[in-house]
Amino acid sequence: MSIRRAVFAVASGYLLAAALVSTAEAESIAQALASAYSSNPQINSARAQTRADDENIPIARAGRLPVVSLFSTITGRNTDTPLPGADNTTWDGTVGLSVTQNIFNGFRVRNALRQSEAGVLASRELLRNTVQNVLFDAAQAYQNVLRDSAILDIRRRNVLFLEEQVRAANERFNVGENTRTDVAQARARLASARAAVSLAGANLAISRATYRQIIGHDPKALSESFPYTRLVPGALGQAVSIGQNGHPVILAAINQADAQAFAVKQIEGELLPTVSVEGTLQRSESFDTDVDPNTATILGRVSIPLYQGGAVSARVRQAKEQYGLRKIEIDVARDQVRAAVVSAWAQADAARGAIAAASEGVEAAEIALSGVQEERRVGQRTTLDVLDAQQELLNARETLVVARRDRVVASFSLLSAMGRLTAEALSLPAPLYDPGEHYRAVRNRIYGTRTPDGL
Repeated sequence: MSIRRAVFAVASGYLLAAALVSTAEAESIAQALASAYSSNPQINSARAQTRADDENIPIARAGRLPVVSLFSTITGRNTDTPLPGADNTTWDGTVGLSVTQNIFNGFRVRNALRQSEAGVLASRELLRNTVQNVLFDAAQAYQNVLRDSAILDIRRRNVLFLEEQVRAANERFNVGENTRTDVAQARARLASARAAVSLAGANLAISRATYRQIIGHDPKALSESFPYTRLVPGALGQAVSIGQNGHPVILAAINQADAQAFAVKQIEGELLPTVSVEGTLQRSESFDTDVDPNTATILGRVSIPLYQGGAVSARVRQAKEQYGLRKIEIDVARDQVRAAVVSAWAQADAARGAIAAASEGVEAAEIALSGVQEERRVGQRTTLDVLDAQQELLNARETLVVARRDRVVASFSLLSAMGRLTAEALSLPAPLYDPGEHYRAVRNRIYGTRTPDGL
């Protein structure tokens, strides 16, 4: 059986959990993922970081623009002489406009822009990876609630069964058909079953709390499904290839390496000459004379670095080593993605086998329990045999529920490992966030402190 067919088979869901909810009121997994995509704080935090990284573009571009400033000074002078009445106090004021324009600075502005562009691309991929991680956590939380609800229902039904066994054991004891030991064994199993119900209730409460934390609201009525079989390839090699070519961790590492390469060139620019022009328009005002001169000056400056104590050279070497590190991180990311794809694929296959085995186990355990009960009625089996058969059936049913949950979670893990667990690929019923919208709004801004959102 191919993994695509196996995923489709799992879409039938947890039968026991589905029986607890109304289809009309159920929240599909797509709706839950859409809610997490729209409101999860981790995703919103990553989006804010991406918007902050967008501002590196106008920051870098500022190196090409002039720096304009107004200035004003006032000067008081007092001349003290030994001659009586010869003291002199004067006041002068100056107001002016200064403009400084960079002409050439060793290509640092150009390389800073390229570094910032690569950084923006890396930030977007990291945002996409955060979305993937949150959506996987949301899918897992959804399946955990379904699993724990089903297990709680199974254990509650087990308590009802054991209560009936205790009642029947007491009746048989009263008529002398069994011993006090049979009654004690039934009561002991009932006490253990009630404790198991309490534990299952606690596990469900924890899963519901996690669901609310990730998705943003309490689960009300969930229905098991996996409507994304179209995204699961038919072979492991295809899944690995998709992950290698499109996983956001790999793409982020590539863009971070590009950004570091431009950082090397930017620092190397500090070893090149710089050329700048500064113009000043100034008016002076003397409060004691009628002379108020206006002055205009233009200053061209060429600076050729000769020696900076070796600091710039060391920073260049350091940046080159960091560039080498970034390239190694690309290989690390590729290995991690490949391992994640293979692991998720193997887990999906293992869960598929576990589902088949558990389904057979449930069927066999049901037949065995029915047979043991009939044999006990004719005196060929004891109460303990019935209790053991019931416990085996309970274990088989819980194993089946867990295997179904594991199969769906492994399928989501596979999508995440391939880089396909995104709102766009899943066609979630939620407005898509476009990181390019903020980028386009701020890329060419040269003034103003308000954000595009009005903050």
